[in-house]
Amino acid sequence: MKIETKLISFPEGIVLKSGDKLDSFDLMVETYGELNELKTNAVLVCHAFSGNHIAAGKKDDVTGWWNQIIGPDKAINTNDYFVVCCNNLGGCSGSSGPISINPKTNKVYGSGFPQVSVYDWVASQKMLMDKLNIPYWHMVLGGSLGGMQALQWSIAYPDKIKKAGIFAAAAKSSTQNIAMNEVARESIRKDQNFHNGNYIDHGVIPKNGIKTARMLGHITYLSEEHMDSRFGRKFQDNDTKVNQGVDFEVENYLQYKGKKFSEIFDANTYILMTKAMDGYDAAEGLSSLNDALNSVTAQLLIIGFYSDWLYPPERGKEIQIAAMNNNIKSSYVVLKGEHGHDSFLFHNERYAKIIRKFLES
Repeated sequence: MKIETKLISFPEGIVLKSGDKLDSFDLMVETYGELNELKTNAVLVCHAFSGNHIAAGKKDDVTGWWNQIIGPDKAINTNDYFVVCCNNLGGCSGSSGPISINPKTNKVYGSGFPQVSVYDWVASQKMLMDKLNIPYWHMVLGGSLGGMQALQWSIAYPDKIKKAGIFAAAAKSSTQNIAMNEVARESIRKDQNFHNGNYIDHGVIPKNGIKTARMLGHITYLSEEHMDSRFGRKFQDNDTKVNQGVDFEVENYLQYKGKKFSEIFDANTYILMTKAMDGYDAAEGLSSLNDALNSVTAQLLIIGFYSDWLYPPERGKEIQIAAMNNNIKSSYVVLKGEHGHDSFLFHNERYAKIIRKFLES
């Protein structure tokens, strides 16, 4: 599989939904496979809030977050399709974001990086598409926050997308989603090293806050059934405890995952990304989701998972009903999934077959 990673600059800048403007910005982009001569095989993969541009393959012990789905002879077959994935604007994996240098001040943006939105990500991805001389996407797809972007692509640029894959996602976050994210953000803000988001200027990182936020997040990503079957009420062996304060395996798991994440992810990006997730509403400014999908011409594949309580299948059903009301060619499938909300990340035969057939149909 041919893999290329590059930083692409946009000196023309972008006006954000908030009204703020970035005079210039960069996107870290990774591509898989090759664009065919007619440029009809391009697929855009959108990542969830803590993801990045590394969607497939393995390099330096880092495995792509959707490596089970993308690759030669996999559901998204890179022998046939040219797959593009970028670290979203505001991210912390190479694209312009809070840890980038503000060209106006020559200092790190920190808390001064403007709030971005799903609408802005889609707009910047459209600029990327133009930069790559791709006339349209054969498909745009993603899970969770990535699925929201795929939905928004079908709404914002109906003539630039043939198919959209919306997995474990919703047309807007629920009140409970927003509440969970606010608790996570508050844990970061309350960290003594946060310094109102200017921690880099103080030479510190609010690791405890990020760790706690991620621990809460992991609880929402997994299903109760999966946690029971994997951990139950089993005690952690003393010689493998992350710290001596834990008793149960599930505690140890959360402590480990939280600590590991706190070492690689930026706190301001965490706040910014979850705010973007909370703020998205496909029907914003309109009377209903039916109206929002009125101009959609892409075929839609909507997949939910029974074990997902963060974005349960009912949220996908809402999109399907609006699609049917607009006579949009769409398919709605609910799968078992063993990993709760995270089920969209993992391969199973039926899931892979559905994606492959939809791509090829």
